[in-house]
Amino acid sequence: MARRSRKPDAYRSEAEGLLDRLTDGGSELDRRLAADMIRTAVRLLDDGCDTGQMKMMTNALREMRSSWRVFADYKGIRKVSIYGSARTPEDHPDYTAARHFSRLMAEESWMAITGAGDGIMKAGHEGPTRDASFGLRIRLPFETAANEVIEGDPKLISFRYFFTRKVMFMAHADAVAVFPGGFGTQDELFEALTLIQTGKSNLIPVVLMEGDGGVYWEHWMNYVEKNLGDNGWISPEDYSLIHRASSPEDGCHHILQFYRVYHSKRYVGDHLVIRLRHRLSDEVLADLNGEFSDLVHTGAIEQSAALPEESDHLDLPRLVFHHHRRGWARVRQLIDRINESGAAENG
Repeated sequence: MARRSRKPDAYRSEAEGLLDRLTDGGSELDRRLAADMIRTAVRLLDDGCDTGQMKMMTNALREMRSSWRVFADYKGIRKVSIYGSARTPEDHPDYTAARHFSRLMAEESWMAITGAGDGIMKAGHEGPTRDASFGLRIRLPFETAANEVIEGDPKLISFRYFFTRKVMFMAHADAVAVFPGGFGTQDELFEALTLIQTGKSNLIPVVLMEGDGGVYWEHWMNYVEKNLGDNGWISPEDYSLIHRASSPEDGCHHILQFYRVYHSKRYVGDHLVIRLRHRLSDEVLADLNGEFSDLVHTGAIEQSAALPEESDHLDLPRLVFHHHRRGWARVRQLIDRINESGAAENG
């Protein structure tokens, strides 16, 4: 049977008409994006996608929408995603360290996101308690129940797919804390580092932690240095994306220090906009231009108020420069220098 094709304009007008009939919500841009999703869904039928493919895309979109609805009530609250083994016993030093770390973060008004299972995930909920915890549960034949801390809570979200679950871990994280674990933990850690290194996610601190006497991260760092670093498969500055903490207190301090002066970032056109908690002195700005000129495509790093295209955090000062959209480990080093210099200026 021949496929029926339509001109793009027909898809566009019919999708926009459907939106007009069903809802008047959303900004002009959001409505255009929703119309794009409708057009994409219809084109799947014309493309001849099979039922399995249609189910996968439908379920993935439904999972992401449900997740964002849950997180929407907690905008503006910093969150740390905690990874680690579900098999860690409750009397293990790693479990104790994870519970202590998550409690320290909760005392700083942070919330915790874990995979909702036992082991490190349960410890990550025990520290902040249920009220300050999110659980992102994956449905597996051998591991379907959530731990007793988060079970039954409206912030417990179930996923069919690992990829949608991992999107939510990173989309809502202001930091990542990783404790020893198996294949799943390693997958989550390397994905976080890859997304940060390539600029495909927020630039956030990644902290490696374990209990007293542990050698897990020592061995892991040896592997990374010998097999990735020495072979030139990662750059020397990429180590700036990782902090191996000496204790839960050190891990907490490292994360909080990252946000001491730095607030957040975004692009406006080709310009990287770095929002700050307070302005920097002319001397510090000159030093940053001297040390990080390799990040600037044209012009210089300049201090600015909010740009006309921006709509949030308008009260915060900015650093703005024409960025070449690479070298994210160097951008991390720039943020570290901002935090060091700006904090020293303000005591």
